[in-house]
Amino acid sequence: MSGQDERGEGRQAIRKLAPGRIVIASHNAGKVREIAELLGPYGIEPVSAGELDLPEPEETGTTFVANAELKALQAADLSGLPALADDSGLCVDALGGDPGIFSARWAGEAKDFDLAMRLVEDRLGEEPGSPRDAHFVCALALAWPDGHVEWFEGRVDGTLVWPPRGANGFGYDAMFLPIDGTETFGEMEPAAKHAVSHRADAFRQLVDAVL
Repeated sequence: MSGQDERGEGRQAIRKLAPGRIVIASHNAGKVREIAELLGPYGIEPVSAGELDLPEPEETGTTFVANAELKALQAADLSGLPALADDSGLCVDALGGDPGIFSARWAGEAKDFDLAMRLVEDRLGEEPGSPRDAHFVCALALAWPDGHVEWFEGRVDGTLVWPPRGANGFGYDAMFLPIDGTETFGEMEPAAKHAVSHRADAFRQLVDAVL
């Protein structure tokens, strides 16, 4: 979805975000770095959940939005600051949308995304000739200490390549080739990825609504 609520209707944010400190409710260094870069031009001072020694909540939601909301709400409550959380993942059509909201879990406790990418490729190989269409989804939830939440969901479509290409990015980036692209997210420079990624799509919606 893009700037819509769960009923598919257009939605306007009802609260603006003032300049100042905001918690990035993530312990994923790659996500923290990307979100901080995206926030840079807007007078927002990001601080990560890790820097504040905030715990990582159990992701019990059944959707990207639900997981982003619970992470943002916990960070805002514990820090007393507005908090921005991201929940994102790779959805592979031929795998019924997996790994989806379980994208990080496929990497195991060691967060080994080389292993996770291999698992995706092995699953695809179980059905020779399976289509390699996939998409990334990113849900951003912005929460305040009083419990108010705004959320935004972005998407980018593409195909999967093998072997993985590129050492930039993180997660499944090295096996994801966006539609009409010639470089995987793992090969792109950060500025190029920011222009087309699922996270950038969600972030543009957030900027339009709350900044």
